[in-house]
Amino acid sequence: MSFRKQLRPIEDIYRQFFPKRFKDYKEICNRLKGLNGIEIGGPTSAFKRNGFLPIYKSINNLDNVNFSNETIWEGELIDGNNFIVENTAGKQFIREASDLKGIEDDSYSFLLSSHNIEHLANPLKAIQEWKRVVKPNGYFLFVVPNKKGTFDHRRPVSTFEHLKEDFESNIDERDDTHFQEVLDLHDLSKDPSGLDLDAFKKRTNSNFLNRCLHHHVFDLELLDQIAKSTSIEVLILKEFSTIHLVMLGINLKN
Repeated sequence: MSFRKQLRPIEDIYRQFFPKRFKDYKEICNRLKGLNGIEIGGPTSAFKRNGFLPIYKSINNLDNVNFSNETIWEGELIDGNNFIVENTAGKQFIREASDLKGIEDDSYSFLLSSHNIEHLANPLKAIQEWKRVVKPNGYFLFVVPNKKGTFDHRRPVSTFEHLKEDFESNIDERDDTHFQEVLDLHDLSKDPSGLDLDAFKKRTNSNFLNRCLHHHVFDLELLDQIAKSTSIEVLILKEFSTIHLVMLGINLKN
């Protein structure tokens, strides 16, 4: 066993008390401190007390959106006043990310989305809907997979032109455009599901029910293009390890 491998159990214990942090986490926590927000997907371990962006401990209130009453990540969910994470409590909404019906305009001071927009067939449509429910000068915090260290590393980064075409065509969540690319290039050895190829194919072809597939692949340049096209002023845009990309922006209403 290598010396590095011998150190891993010690580092795991150390990181329970001294977790690695995103360089700008204090600025982000300070900006969101005491505010009311909404998270699309989640809750997210990265935002918890020992995460690399421990936001939950700083905010006042948090509502949540998930696409179904049962997800692979969260199990069974009930629409209503029953969402609890760390020291916050709020509403659980069962909604499509791109259709937050029943949520009023300008309801929130921030929106969180972690490892979420890659699962959306039409991310620009979703972001336009998110802008509707976030107040002018409210915050968006996106954490997006960094292809360098994930199972998407063989796939090309999506183009902004493609995302724009999806938006203009009003693509919905039944879209199967990227299924073959995923089946050809997805690195199962890096997939935490542990599925074999046959099971992975079955899951991919049933994506409308499970939403596990990554429709698109992002890098910092694409995130910047998305922000500019949707009137989001970028404050922070950086990598965090080979797994995460982080963007903090301000909602500039049109």
